[in-house]
Amino acid sequence: MKVEYLIGIVPPVDYLKRIKHFQNKWARQSSIEPHITVKAQGGLTPDLQWLEQVKQVCKEAKPFQVDLGKPDEFGDHSLHLSVNSDGLVQLHQRLVHEISPSDDLIKQYFELDAFVPHLTLGKMQNCVELLNGQNEQKLQQLKKIADEELTPYPVFNVNFIRIYELNFETYRCEKFEDISLGQ
Repeated sequence: MKVEYLIGIVPPVDYLKRIKHFQNKWARQSSIEPHITVKAQGGLTPDLQWLEQVKQVCKEAKPFQVDLGKPDEFGDHSLHLSVNSDGLVQLHQRLVHEISPSDDLIKQYFELDAFVPHLTLGKMQNCVELLNGQNEQKLQQLKKIADEELTPYPVFNVNFIRIYELNFETYRCEKFEDISLGQ
């Protein structure tokens, strides 16, 4: 069974519902809860040897704020909400340094200097056909709709991280464990 893990931050429940509502209207069902990635899969191996390192980093980390912002895109294939948070960037860097994935994995998963905090709303190949035009035009339409439907953008406190388990046999991504910050 092929399993991978990733670490994320879940937005507040009320805003999470708004994001899911937006996604249900404009994108095919996703198998993953909307989240802000803190640490991608690189180095988070099925043997779970990294888990104690993550818990130690979280124990030493203080809760912090996240500021969600306007929709943006990665190329013409992915729409996301921008994220501003020094605390998130610091936690990301500490986790990557502690887990120590290879340079190739850091590059593959856009970590450290290439890390761009974001909350994915949808990938263009999963967007419904109600939008007209090529991917770039569809993306601009979706960006405008997202800005209308998802404002005001919240600022919220982060007190825990969520580890997700990605199971490639069942194509499911589920909560594995929540870990509190500063405890």
